[in-house]
Amino acid sequence: MPTVNFVNEKKAVEVPSGANLRQEAMKAGVQLYPGIHRVFNCQGLGLCCSCRVVVKKGLENCSSQGVFEKLSMLTNPEGFFARIGHEKEMRLACQMRVNGDVEVETQPPLNLHGEKFWG
Repeated sequence: MPTVNFVNEKKAVEVPSGANLRQEAMKAGVQLYPGIHRVFNCQGLGLCCSCRVVVKKGLENCSSQGVFEKLSMLTNPEGFFARIGHEKEMRLACQMRVNGDVEVETQPPLNLHGEKFWG
């Protein structure tokens, strides 16, 4: 069984192969949603971009990013600004399936004034 290592929470969870990351994180008690999004979120539909995670290790063990996920990350301001500097490894937990061992950082900050914002 694959292992998901949540870096911020210092917690490792074994999940079935092909499991949805958001569902498994919620079962394990890992908080994916920051602030007000704990109450107001899209419930895993991939619309709000608040369950975003950065895959630190094991990106090859994740399902490929679908068209809907890419479009959501580009059109939602929260997803757009968060992925600056993390274009390849930023994923939505509700859209990602785990096929092998991965290490993820939950609740990554927005990059509103970082070094990669202006280019």
